[in-house]
Amino acid sequence: MNTNKSKKLFEQARQIIPGGVNSPVRAFKSVGGNPLFIEKGVGSKIYDVDGNEFIEYIGSWGPHLFGHNPPFIKKALLKSIENGTSFGAPTELEVKMARLITNLVPSVDMVRMVNSGTEATMSAVRTARGYTGKEKFVKFEGCYHGHADYFLIKAGSGALTLGVPTSPGVTKGNAEDTLLADYNNIDSVKRLVKANKNKIAAVIIEPVAGNMGVVPADNNFLKELRQICDEEKIILIFDEVMTGFRVSQKGAQGIYNVKPDMITFGKIIGGGLPVGAFGGKKEIMEMVAPAGPVYQAGTLSGNPLAMAVGYAALTYIKDHPEVYDVLEKKSAYLENGFRNNMKKLNKSFAINRSGSMMTLFFNEGNVNNFQAAVKSDTVLFGKYFHEMLARGIYLAPSQFEAVFISTAHTTADFDKTITANFESLKAII
Repeated sequence: MNTNKSKKLFEQARQIIPGGVNSPVRAFKSVGGNPLFIEKGVGSKIYDVDGNEFIEYIGSWGPHLFGHNPPFIKKALLKSIENGTSFGAPTELEVKMARLITNLVPSVDMVRMVNSGTEATMSAVRTARGYTGKEKFVKFEGCYHGHADYFLIKAGSGALTLGVPTSPGVTKGNAEDTLLADYNNIDSVKRLVKANKNKIAAVIIEPVAGNMGVVPADNNFLKELRQICDEEKIILIFDEVMTGFRVSQKGAQGIYNVKPDMITFGKIIGGGLPVGAFGGKKEIMEMVAPAGPVYQAGTLSGNPLAMAVGYAALTYIKDHPEVYDVLEKKSAYLENGFRNNMKKLNKSFAINRSGSMMTLFFNEGNVNNFQAAVKSDTVLFGKYFHEMLARGIYLAPSQFEAVFISTAHTTADFDKTITANFESLKAII
């Protein structure tokens, strides 16, 4: 496979962009080698600057539910561009988009548009603090909520130990208000709540974690979490930046039947353009400026291009709810193919899937939390990644990310991927 142009571009990029990339995982650092520079995407395929074609399972990290550059998304974008790119003033599209989200998602009475998932989660926690008058919040080890300072925290030496910063530039003061619990372990939450009585404003969780690999929450765990938050007057925030409108039309709450007080969105609600949103109960959201005292702002929030494309994507979902049945069948086909390959090779690596999100862990144990996920053999995954890439299959360059399946993926795509999976596993085991 010729990658000369990508190599030259990466050499140039490293001179003028930190690490040569504008988001760390793109650098292939955890799998080795140099990243490929992508020129275009169509349907289930992407093409790099050297002309190589790949069946691709990243989908811009989730938003491409319908594959790359679907005609109806392109049409909506081009139509919006005719009217201008940004105004810094309200548009009708923002109102239509907000109404559509509140109609589709049961727990959302009001919604505020922002520009990224990080903005959404950061603003949701701030709003919860403003509403409750409390400062601490609970997050779960292995869940990723963007790169705001108080999210970049790891666990201390015990369940009741305050978190410590994981990045230079994050202060100890930020870490002091961040409490770390174990994913899928309700007792760890109970201990934190007891030790910080009446001090916790919010609990934020990915109901289906996607950045320690795909790790779904246990249904009883989420229900108990909801009960604790009700009893202790704590705001429950579902971070659905990744899962919102991907795992079901109602997001994760459509699977678990557990309603959060607040919810954050990203990815799909922009149809592939930069966007985010946070919403929830009316009495909480009315704390947000200018309705209330909790300040949040953004010049490009509700950008008409993102709103036009997002409205087209969500309208398609509303009008075609069968899309999730299609995705389920496609995703199950790929999962079953991988499982059959492992039987042939006498291996039992863990596969976790929630709807059209899936991870093959190079770990033969059950993966239901961060501690289990990090036991995966990342060196072996790196070898697997490059074997798959050489066979024309483009996966996320990290063991701890998801495979995203789109409606554009065909049976022929899956058959080629399943064959590549078998050959790649056989080559490295």
